[in-house]
Amino acid sequence: MNWAMKTKGYNQRRACALAGIDPRVYRRTSKRPADTELRARMKELASERRRFGYRRLHILLKREGWEVNWKKLYRLYREEGLTVRKRGGRKRAVGTRAPMAIPQGPNQRWSLDFMSDALEDGRRFRVLNVIDDFSRECLAAVVDTSIGGARVARELDRIAELRGYPCMVVSDNVLCRENLAA
Repeated sequence: MNWAMKTKGYNQRRACALAGIDPRVYRRTSKRPADTELRARMKELASERRRFGYRRLHILLKREGWEVNWKKLYRLYREEGLTVRKRGGRKRAVGTRAPMAIPQGPNQRWSLDFMSDALEDGRRFRVLNVIDDFSRECLAAVVDTSIGGARVARELDRIAELRGYPCMVVSDNVLCRENLAA
């Protein structure tokens, strides 16, 4: 409106007609209070408590004695540009990964993998396969309806009694280099 009146020299009525608004809307002045103290306190609380949205800020302000409607608080919250800070995403590995070394002899690296299937009556069962990556030999195939962590450890210890402990164990892209003999 101001641009059309200043640069083009249009009167107020013609500029309003071009913009498609009533001249009374253009001339109307807001009678809303500035609420500077409330805005300042709301900003302080939002900076202290970054994970609090307008609803929680409303509760905190109410406890402090501010009598404010939540709809008004929401309007002020938006006008001040306050938002709940987004949480960080998933942490990713920094740098490039080194390719996994190819085993040069037996018992250097074992791979664990789980497979599952269902019987004809619908009951599910799982198979734990332990494979020596150098010789491609299947060291164990454990079949059960449920295979927990203790059972996996017991089976690995049983295999290690017969063949010795490996240098590393790999399971679904997870590398375990801890001392397996201990």
